[in-house]
Amino acid sequence: MLNLFQSQLTVPLLLAEHGVSPEAMPLAGFVTNSIFVGLIVLGIVYWFVSGATKNMSLIPHGKQNFAESVIEFLYNQVESIVGKKVAPTAFPLLATLFLFILVSNWFGLLPGVGTIGWGEGTGALQVSEVEKPLLRPVTADLNATLGMTLIVFAVWIYLTVRETGVWGFLVHTFGPKGGLKGAMGVVMIFIFFAVGLIEVFSILLRNLTLPMRLYGNIYAGENVLHTMSAMAGNNILLKILFQLPFYFMELLVGVLQAMVFTLLTSVYIKLSTEHDEHGEEHH
Repeated sequence: MLNLFQSQLTVPLLLAEHGVSPEAMPLAGFVTNSIFVGLIVLGIVYWFVSGATKNMSLIPHGKQNFAESVIEFLYNQVESIVGKKVAPTAFPLLATLFLFILVSNWFGLLPGVGTIGWGEGTGALQVSEVEKPLLRPVTADLNATLGMTLIVFAVWIYLTVRETGVWGFLVHTFGPKGGLKGAMGVVMIFIFFAVGLIEVFSILLRNLTLPMRLYGNIYAGENVLHTMSAMAGNNILLKILFQLPFYFMELLVGVLQAMVFTLLTSVYIKLSTEHDEHGEEHH
């Protein structure tokens, strides 16, 4: 019975040895392998956008037509969420986030990302397992997702103060609603003040949940692919067969996570600025 129990633990323990390290490896100074991949992704996005907008014409060519279609689609989605007034200011951030996260997620699925690097040598240019990869998916690094979230939070503060002012935000968050008077009005003041404190805590908590959601999904997908590869051993055909279904799933997850991060950011901006638009409509 004990031998059977030990044999059942063998596979999980072996797979655990092939897990992906959550730490980014420094390459040169403060530049880590995830930062290096982030710079490559930025270069890819810049190269495509600059090529699409270099010789713009009324009759768009292939790249220009594709770029305009993507930008128009994204702008319409942003405008439908945050409103026409805030959309021109919020769109550059939201579009950049979506494109950067999407390309980063898909770049992490390219052959060689996470599989080329340093480890225990077994021969000429061969290692038993890559312990320190040269290339690491940038969205699988919590530092990168946290950095993007802090930028989102800074822009959120700017847009909220610009649209509602500090006093307007405080009234919207802590002020009583419903127009009740008398004793019930006094009670509602304390209730809505408590609700406001919960709302402030929720706003601050976004800086943890937003990056963790993106990081957790991409990092987990990376580990799944490595686990499938480890289960196949040294058989190249089995590696491909085991990883292929999860590979296509990760392509879908890459799009969904880019959408989720961008949509949640849009909703956060909408929630803090929408009452100002309602006020203008009322006037």
